[in-house]
Amino acid sequence: MVLIGGTSNVGKSTVARVVAGKLGFECLSTDGLARHPGRPWRTPEWEVPAHVAEHYGSLSVDELITSVLGHYDRLWPRIEELITAHAAEDRGTTGLVLEGSALWPVRVARLQVPHTAAVWLTAHDSVARGRVHAAGCYEAATDEEQILMDKFLARTESYQALMIDAIDRLGLERIDAGGGQSATELADTVLAAADAQTAVGRPSTGR
Repeated sequence: MVLIGGTSNVGKSTVARVVAGKLGFECLSTDGLARHPGRPWRTPEWEVPAHVAEHYGSLSVDELITSVLGHYDRLWPRIEELITAHAAEDRGTTGLVLEGSALWPVRVARLQVPHTAAVWLTAHDSVARGRVHAAGCYEAATDEEQILMDKFLARTESYQALMIDAIDRLGLERIDAGGGQSATELADTVLAAADAQTAVGRPSTGR
């Protein structure tokens, strides 16, 4: 089992699918277990629901962080149950790649499950900003739409800063996903890191 954490728009889903394909594993996202208000920008195929716009429009960045961390607190028992149940299955079954921002470092580090590795993808704030601006057509968006995207990005950046602090404090494995590498190259880096781990999330050399 390979766990891939990281903040929004860092490339977790894409890399996880490539890793799963290389291993012949199933690929799941923690987002599939329970949804939190998602992206607050529209696309040709999707309009922002009123409750999502209100969520980002009415809350401060600190309140947004409190909200999403609370969501992950409530979600963790389901995630831990999924991981534990999968680890307990016969090793002849299909492996699992699980990705998601809800894979908070402090909780993952406490896992005592066999045959499991964990990494977190990180990137400079400009990476998420560029991706969100492109997806939401920021320059052509209304002032209100830009405000919602700005709030989402501020929350994303704050979340990543807290996450990196926890990862480094615990000596866990993080990989820079913002250096222009392809998804295949990042997947290979993830697999190499996973192979070298002696405990969940911890590189063999320590930190």
